Amino acid sequence: MNKDLNSLLYEVNAIELKGSKNIPVTGLAYDSRDVKPGYIFFALKGIHTDGHEYIDKAIKNGAAVVFHSDDLPEFLPEVSYVKVEDTRYIMSPVSSAFYDHPSGKMKVIGVTGTNGKSTTVSMIYQLLGMADFKTGFISTVQFDTGRGPVKNHYRQSTPEATEIHKLLFEMVKNGCKYAVVEATSHGLSAINNRLGDVLFDGAVFTNITHEHLEFHKTLDRYIDDKANLFRSLDTKTGFGIINIDDPAFSRFQDATEADIFSYSKTDSKASISADNISGAGQEASFSLSYNNTEYNAHLNLPKIFNVENSMAAIIAVIKATNMDISTFLPFMDRLIPAEGRMIPVVMGQDFDVLVDYAHSPGSFELLFPALREMTKGRLISVFGSAGERDISKRSVQGSIADEYSDIIVLTDEDPRGETPMSIIKDIASGCSGRIENMDLFLIENRNEAIRFAFKIAQKNDFVVLLGKGHESTIIYKDGPIPWKEKDAAVTILKEMGYNNLNSREGQK
Repeated sequence: MNKDLNSLLYEVNAIELKGSKNIPVTGLAYDSRDVKPGYIFFALKGIHTDGHEYIDKAIKNGAAVVFHSDDLPEFLPEVSYVKVEDTRYIMSPVSSAFYDHPSGKMKVIGVTGTNGKSTTVSMIYQLLGMADFKTGFISTVQFDTGRGPVKNHYRQSTPEATEIHKLLFEMVKNGCKYAVVEATSHGLSAINNRLGDVLFDGAVFTNITHEHLEFHKTLDRYIDDKANLFRSLDTKTGFGIINIDDPAFSRFQDATEADIFSYSKTDSKASISADNISGAGQEASFSLSYNNTEYNAHLNLPKIFNVENSMAAIIAVIKATNMDISTFLPFMDRLIPAEGRMIPVVMGQDFDVLVDYAHSPGSFELLFPALREMTKGRLISVFGSAGERDISKRSVQGSIADEYSDIIVLTDEDPRGETPMSIIKDIASGCSGRIENMDLFLIENRNEAIRFAFKIAQKNDFVVLLGKGHESTIIYKDGPIPWKEKDAAVTILKEMGYNNLNSREGQK
């Protein structure tokens, strides 16, 4: 793909331009290692590195244009330099323009909230696909540009603007009519501006709990950044979907003048509501009330989270397509879980094992009561907390697990540059009244922690492995090591003599 630099500068408030405006551009990169001949290089200021230090490397790799915010010591005549106030912010409109504003060529639905984003994105994507609407999606776990789901290999749940618009462009090229985008608070924040130039037709809000305050600093700012998704809606053609069971719902409702529709498990006045919820294990049955009519619904998924997520998904696809609920209801019991979410691991053992991504106080508050209800014997919880992230949530996680668990095994999640045991002890501070090595165990090595939990598990016990879900690494001070939670669980169970693989997720 080729664009003239001048065509990319219309929405850029350039402080200074040195070099030609007519230079051809062949690609975009913010990592000097990804630069190829003819590329624009965006010199971004990050937490640990400054892209201005890599301008020379980018030029050696072929960069034809450099966007920068600092004064530079020299300018090469064959390179065009564009000085802007904030390189990261300007990367969004330039990326959208380079890829011909792809979000304007599809109906794009964004999903935000603390919990349930990836699952709701997956459900919307599946429902649209089963109704024969070619759809792409971008989530923490995977993305699909119209050729089938693949692992999200980018470094963030919401990729940088260059990557977002490239993925959307690929969807358009592959014939997608709809796109579903997981809209994280980092991606929606004006500081990062990863989603600032995505044209959203629909917005979904799931819930708000304590999370990512190491970045947003306050819960109020966290909510406000997420509400940017609703602020971006076209007031005449856009639509918003909100969970009115969440106390923060009005912040999202008030952020837009677009049409708002609601869902609820407790309020029959919502646009769509659920009642008579039943089910144990891996299924749920309930009644849906929509447009003064009641419908029977069934999911082959646990009722934990999924009743709410499915309501959000079904009303989103109704409003996006202007089709009747009857089009989508038959597909609900064909929905499958998002990778790493509520995945049972069954190898013939006489105790239950479940893998889930839950890693925040909010997700713990929703998950643990349901786990307790599902547990016939003892509930054994294995989890950790991320290093170099919100410290205040650690003891809260410990306190919630303490309330519902019979045995807690604390272990590594992603320690990063922190001392692993210090993180574990932060979590343990919330586990009041427990006796170490009796009902509370501190085992840094995650593999050994899982092995220990399986070893002590008795008939009808329930072992839950939380915090890693779909992820493929554990990040330590020296870098990431390979890790797949479900695979680790299967391997350990096999070593214990269990060989009857029957996971809902199957072998991947």
